[in-house]
Formats: sequence, structure tokens, C-alpha cells
Amino acid sequence: MSAYVEKIRNARVYDVAIESPLEPARNLTSRLKNRIWFKREDLQPVFSFKLRGAYNKLVSLSDAEMSNGVLCSSAGNHAQGVALAAQRHGVRAVIVMPVTTPSIKVNAVRALGGEVVLYGDNYDEAYTHARELERERKLVFIHAFDDAEVIAGQGTIGVEILQQAGEDIDAIFVPIGGGGLIAGIAVYVKSQRPGIRIVGVEPEDSAAMRDSIAAGKPVTLDHVGIFADGVAVRRVGDETFRLCQQYVDEIITVDTDQVCAAIRDIFEDTRSIVEPAGALAVAGLKKYLADHGIENKSFVTINSGANINFDRLRHIAERAAVGEQTEMLLAAEIPEEPGSFRRFCEALGRRGITEFNYRYDDTTTAQVFVGIQLTKGIAERLELVATLRDGGYVVDDLSDNEMAKLHVRHMVGGRSPSVANERLYRFEFPERPGALLDFLNAIGTDWNISLFHYRNHGSDHGRILAGIDVPENETADLEAHLADLGYPYWEESDNPAYRIFLS
Repeated sequence: MSAYVEKIRNARVYDVAIESPLEPARNLTSRLKNRIWFKREDLQPVFSFKLRGAYNKLVSLSDAEMSNGVLCSSAGNHAQGVALAAQRHGVRAVIVMPVTTPSIKVNAVRALGGEVVLYGDNYDEAYTHARELERERKLVFIHAFDDAEVIAGQGTIGVEILQQAGEDIDAIFVPIGGGGLIAGIAVYVKSQRPGIRIVGVEPEDSAAMRDSIAAGKPVTLDHVGIFADGVAVRRVGDETFRLCQQYVDEIITVDTDQVCAAIRDIFEDTRSIVEPAGALAVAGLKKYLADHGIENKSFVTINSGANINFDRLRHIAERAAVGEQTEMLLAAEIPEEPGSFRRFCEALGRRGITEFNYRYDDTTTAQVFVGIQLTKGIAERLELVATLRDGGYVVDDLSDNEMAKLHVRHMVGGRSPSVANERLYRFEFPERPGALLDFLNAIGTDWNISLFHYRNHGSDHGRILAGIDVPENETADLEAHLADLGYPYWEESDNPAYRIFLS
């Protein structure tokens, strides 16, 4: 411990790194009834803590060692740290990155002068290839986590937390990939304040450190999930394992939905968007507090990085509500008859409807896929399912069904050859709780709805696509009724997308 404390105190990181702020998370503090602080490593020049360890390692090398250049393997953030450190010292940097690395990280490395080699589907495959290049090109390899100088560089975060915190801290929550970040923080904090708990957080599908601690030795996972690509490591380091085994108090895991919810939590407090790995600590904190019922304590989370591709935000926003237990997904069977659609919405109450998918199939029953806003979490989910079943509806709660969340919600529909006189319309209406039920009441029960798709996109207007089965001789009556509704609408019966996929 004393040797690491000395290394951490002497680490050279501030040539490139900032002393990142320790900011109060006021919204989370209020919601969780505990004092929550964010350590904002997402504000570093490369939007990640990784430049600390990378720079500290590079400056520890001799001129002779750096003469041919340096090399690393990384899913992105360590790569940027090495590239920046090498650029500052005029040293060649070869970076091996998995082909699955988000383009924002690849482009950032190239912008810093790094020579990018894309290889493999995950960190471990990139690592193996980098070691081959190390021998072939006689470059110095800078490990992403399993190196004492890298660990010491990351440990400077622990120094800053203890200097910045104006009150006692009960626990620090730290994301774990290979373990360099948590190892450095843990060894320093435990040397100064052994009463502070160090809690590591990993994705459920990439829990290499948790499994290694349980096994008593580093283990290699057969597979890792890549949603949180910054921590997608199949095997932790030998040195980081040793330090975590000795100084980390607990490791917990979180799922994708919980991570997405944490990204939203951080955004609501900071107006910044972190990457999935950067939100692990907040997701773990929330789970920890919910499991233990703790109040009026002080906790720090490490917001470790913000290198995220913009196009991933759609998926994150979709999953955040389910992860926060503010949305449930429901499959229900209702009678196929005029008015049953509206009666089902009445049974749901004036809850906000986030999504409604339906396609006519036969003359007896209809299957609908519904997203529903919640205000009381899991308890409300259970209560609503019971209420609907008591009302005679056959329902299934799909909120925890991965296939339903990823795929089925986007696939409900198809053709329905038994609908002979379908007309397709697109509507807009003011978005507010109960607006969908108001819309259905306005449509009335004179004609059967044969197709329905609605998704709340968070804007001030809701958008609906509806198929209406109307006999030819009633077309004029339908048009007159729609004109009287007061909602903007457009007929889409001749839309080629409708003809190809739905009609």
C-alpha cells in the first residue's frame, strides 16, 4: 500500500489532465434521500479519466524506450489518452482498437495523431493483436489497466476526492472494466480513510472482476456484452485483481436498462450525456440504495467518460424509462369488436400511454402491445396487471422481456387480408395524459379500427397511424366525421410503404 500511495502522490498527470470537479447531484440527492456527488471525469480533455494513467506511464519511459514509439490496445478511451500523451511528447503511437469501437472514439484517436489499427470484436482480441505488433515493430506496450504506473495515474482521482469532499463520505462507487481505475482509487482511499466503502460496478454481461473475486483468481469470461464498450473486458489484470481483492469492499452488477436510466439521471443533473460505462457507478448506486434502504448518507460516483456515438441515444432513451420503472410494456388480448379498444384504454385509467401497437387479425380477438407510464414503479406494475386480469383481460407484463424490448415492439403488425375496406390515416393531437383516450372517444365506435400505431416521442404533439375499416358507401360519412374532429390528419392509403408492408 505504501509503495502505491507514494506512486500516486508523485504521479504526473496534470500536464494533460484537469482536477475534475466534484459536483453535487441535486436532483438525485432529492430523489434518493441521500447526498450524491458526481466526480466529473467526463470533463477531461479526452472526455475520460484514461488520460491520467496513460500519460503517467508514458512519462515514466526513457527516451530510448520511446524511440520507436508506443503501442496500446483499447476500446477507445485509453487509446485517446495514449494518443494525447504521445502527441505532447512527439512520440509515435499505434493504437489497436476493436472493430466494434464507436466511430467517435476512433476519429478522436486519429485527430490526436494516433495510427489506428482496427482488429477483433472486443478488447481481448485487440489486445492479443497488439502484443503481436509489439514484437514485430519493437514498440513499447502501454497496458490499459494492468500496470502500476497506469494504476497510480488513475489513483490521483482518489486524492482529489478526499481533498474536495467537504464532508464525510460513506462510499465511492466506481465502474470496473479491467480494474485499473478502481484499484488506484481503492488503494489510496483505504490508506487514508479505511472507513469509506469502495463499491465496484460492472454490467451483468461483463462481470469479469466479480467472477474473479468469487473464484479467488482472475478468470476469463466466455463472452462479454458490448453495450458498455468501455468496460467490455473478458479478463481483468493480475495486478488489478490483487488490489481489488484486498481493498474493494463489494462489487455489484447492473443491467442495460438500469444503465440507460442512469445516463438520463446524469443528464438531468448536469445536462451532459455520458457513455454507458460512464454511467455504471450511478446505476450501481441506485441499485445499492434500493436494496439496502439507506437514507441521509453521502456517496460519490465516478462519471468516468462521455465518448458516445450520437446514434446510440435513440436506444438509450427507449430503454431508460423501463430501467427507471417509469414505463411498463404490456401484451393484452381484447375482443375484436367496435368499442373494445376504447374500453381497454378506459380500464388503464388516465395513465400516460407511451406506445400502442395493434393490427387486425381475425374476427374474434385482438392482440395489442402497450407502453404505459408509471409513477409508482414495480408496485404499480403489479397492481395494474391484477386490475386488468380482474376485468377479464388476458395480459402479460413484458417489461423484463429482452426480446420484446429489443424486437417485438417494432414488429407488431403485418398484412391483414381479411380487412376488405381499410383506409389509412395519420393524425396529430396535443400530447397530454389521457390524450389517447380522448382521441378514441372522438373517433367513436361507428367503424372498426383495423390498425393502430402510437408512440410518445416526448414532443408536444402525439402522432398516430390508424387503419379504419369503412364500407365504400360510408366513406363520405367518415370523411365528414374526421373533418369535425379538429385534429390535423392526412390520408395515407396510397403511401407506397403501406402498400408494400401493411395492406
